[in-house]
Amino acid sequence: MSAPVLSVRGLDVAFRVGRGARARTVRAVTGADLDLRPGRLTALVGESGCGKSVLTEALTGLLPATAAVRGSATLSTPDGDLELLDAPESDLRDRVRGRLLGLVPQSAATHLTPTRTVGAQLRETLARLGAGIPVAELMERAALPRHVLELYPHELSGGQAQRAGLAAALAGDPPVLLADEPTAGLDRPLVEHVTALLAGLADEGRAVLLITHDLRAARDVADDVAVMYASRLVETGPATEVFTGPWHPYTAGLLGALPDAGFTPVPGHPPELSALPPGCPFAPRCPERESCSGDPEPVRHGDRTVSCSGPVGS
Repeated sequence: MSAPVLSVRGLDVAFRVGRGARARTVRAVTGADLDLRPGRLTALVGESGCGKSVLTEALTGLLPATAAVRGSATLSTPDGDLELLDAPESDLRDRVRGRLLGLVPQSAATHLTPTRTVGAQLRETLARLGAGIPVAELMERAALPRHVLELYPHELSGGQAQRAGLAAALAGDPPVLLADEPTAGLDRPLVEHVTALLAGLADEGRAVLLITHDLRAARDVADDVAVMYASRLVETGPATEVFTGPWHPYTAGLLGALPDAGFTPVPGHPPELSALPPGCPFAPRCPERESCSGDPEPVRHGDRTVSCSGPVGS
């Protein structure tokens, strides 16, 4: 397997919210280890609110000033390794965003200027990045018809808006692409179209991170998968292995909730990130809790990692 182009180790992200007696700490990401490799699409999956988007914001330096961040995120570049979490904003703005890391944000239409056409905004992005890609080629990469260049954001369909966001993210030809819920709100044919585009971009040699709560979409296109629950990555590994033989009870529960597996939901609800229980955060919902020690520390077995001391995968 190729060396990672982006390697995350021990990433913690916490927010202090409220004042006085109402103040509390929200632990959005806890101890995350994640590798993104060239030519592979990694799906980061989990229920809404588990911390997936915060992880991406940490990597791109888009967290608010109230965030406390620890750990490392090392990006391999032609000029040597770059530590993203310590990089000054000027480096992130001028060297990283758009050039080394492309970001497809949630609800891409809201990130487009409503009074300017898609074409004007894409041409401006290309000029700002100093990219030599013709706008027609950019449209082709994102599978957008040429007439969309003349449209305003409010005239776009949901799928067109997401692909316009993808085109903007590809303008600087970045080796790493982060797509944050790019299929949210789309119908199934459009979900399959957008995820197939992302898989094709990985096949071209990029490292692609697909953040989604749509496990079916992830199962269709992912090379690797990382399962997140209550701020923690509870299982990671090759997608075919994780999806056919899950080790963590939460992963097994997510797969059991798919329509072709009986549509059995995971019982209960995830904890609030401001009130995480001690030990394993999944324990209150876990069918194996009587036979585990409650220690959620990750253990690596070959290419797979699991944060579970119960019988699953043993």
